[in-house]
Amino acid sequence: MKACGLNTLTTYVPWNLHEPERGMFNFQNQLDLKAYVSLAAEVGLRVILRPGPYICAEWDLGGLPSWLLRDDGMRLRTTYPGFAEAVNLYFDKLISIIKPLMFEEGGPIIAVQVENEYGSYAKDDTYMPFIKDCLCSRGIKELLITSDNWAGLRNGGTAGVLKTINLQRLTFRAIQYLTFMQPNKPLMVTEYWSGWFDVWGDLHHVFPAEDMLGIVSEILNKGASINLYMFHGGTNFGFMNGASDFNTYKPQVTSYDYDAPLSEAGDYTQKYQLLRNLFHQYHSQPLPEGPPPQERNAYNPVVIQQHLSLWDALHFIDAPYRSDRPVNMENLPVNNDNGQSYGYTLYETTITSGGTLNSKNNIRDRALVFVDRKWVGNLDRKTHKLMLPDGEGTRTLSLLVENCGRVNFGKNLDSQRKGIVGDILLNRSPLRGFTTFCLEMKPDFIKSLMTSDQWKSDLTSTSTPGFYQATLCVEGLPRDTFIKLTGWGKGVVFVNGQNLGRYWFIGPQHFLYLPGPWLQGGENQIIVFEEQKMDNKILFAENPDYERTIDVYKFPFCTLL
Repeated sequence: MKACGLNTLTTYVPWNLHEPERGMFNFQNQLDLKAYVSLAAEVGLRVILRPGPYICAEWDLGGLPSWLLRDDGMRLRTTYPGFAEAVNLYFDKLISIIKPLMFEEGGPIIAVQVENEYGSYAKDDTYMPFIKDCLCSRGIKELLITSDNWAGLRNGGTAGVLKTINLQRLTFRAIQYLTFMQPNKPLMVTEYWSGWFDVWGDLHHVFPAEDMLGIVSEILNKGASINLYMFHGGTNFGFMNGASDFNTYKPQVTSYDYDAPLSEAGDYTQKYQLLRNLFHQYHSQPLPEGPPPQERNAYNPVVIQQHLSLWDALHFIDAPYRSDRPVNMENLPVNNDNGQSYGYTLYETTITSGGTLNSKNNIRDRALVFVDRKWVGNLDRKTHKLMLPDGEGTRTLSLLVENCGRVNFGKNLDSQRKGIVGDILLNRSPLRGFTTFCLEMKPDFIKSLMTSDQWKSDLTSTSTPGFYQATLCVEGLPRDTFIKLTGWGKGVVFVNGQNLGRYWFIGPQHFLYLPGPWLQGGENQIIVFEEQKMDNKILFAENPDYERTIDVYKFPFCTLL
């Protein structure tokens, strides 16, 4: 970033990671915000902090913790008492950490953003003044800004706070409109969209480098400051991807490459080189040389050595919860009564007949359906009915429900509860008597699997869904790589206990980025959770393969912004 000619790092703060359970804070290791901001200062960058509490970022629920949804009356991003109280407690902790890093205290943070694109939500006129006061009353004295797209500018600001704009093309005379909204104030594009994100089942979105360069040049020529969103997009590791829902629910992929100037794996791109050449003109001294590209390795394929069916793995999970009606993820009495946030939930009940199973669109978001643990079909937001086979006596009906990612943008944040969110009917009668297993696949669960002696080596009798184990041997210094799941269906990959994220054969992503620091010299354990279709090997590649791409401006969502 410094070598590209930029002078400021802009970064979000994801509340859901820093407070995974109410009152339990984590600012350590990979979540060490202080170390991250301090590193920016060490290389000579200033920082604009975007602490939310809502951040969007194509991140699950826009970075809001799911335990907020345990309150049936919750109204997110408003001054609703349950939300306001949680924000105050979070900001008490967060600002105690960042205040010593403020510019006035000798730190690198020169500005703080108040919420995020609230003009596109705008449900409570008192909310933005409340968030501003949350910052100011705790001693934040630096410049405060808001950021909104063109349509949201009118509704997104608050008194005494600088408005900035988010855009990709200079349509609607955007810069002039910002000047009209606040005359004689500094101009800034807080999000210049250098690319775009991807959703499952679509194509990989790209934004031509030459088009981007011309618009960046024009913005600078108009005297505006610009922030590249993204400069580096990275990865939605684990279950952190968000989802879009503009009449159709579409979960986002694991990769957040974004077609940004630095690739997901940190490669220089054509965009980077063009921007560096442009930004050089705004410096009186030569730009520093960038670090050398990271070496990567296409490791040899590894074969699956052992497997463990989902059903055999259930005893590694805490005691199941029993209820008459199905209970959504967030309201399950787990995680110190904070509910289940991510992953899968297994609901089981008994049936005495076959017939029509009707979800009434109460599956969030996708369910594999089993009778006596034999797969009979899927239910999702489009498929609500399924015929169950007839059989004798009492049988077990199982629904393995995946939370594919909560919506991160739009007016529907309050309705992002996951799992089974209402009655499921069999032949028009609601099912009752559920046993529910939480499959969050947290590190402790994966560690239990890794050390278990119950894995089976007979690969002729594998069953899905299940866990599949392989060993990658690394000689010398571990390098970054990409995992390719050719021949697999849909699931999640863990390497040495780290959740790399989801894969799905429908694409556009057909690989998972594996950072070298998560590998070790010698043996590395890979566990794949596969829902329906496994292969006997795992492949590796030096570079990702997106196959088909589409220009971002042929994607209709972009024209709505």
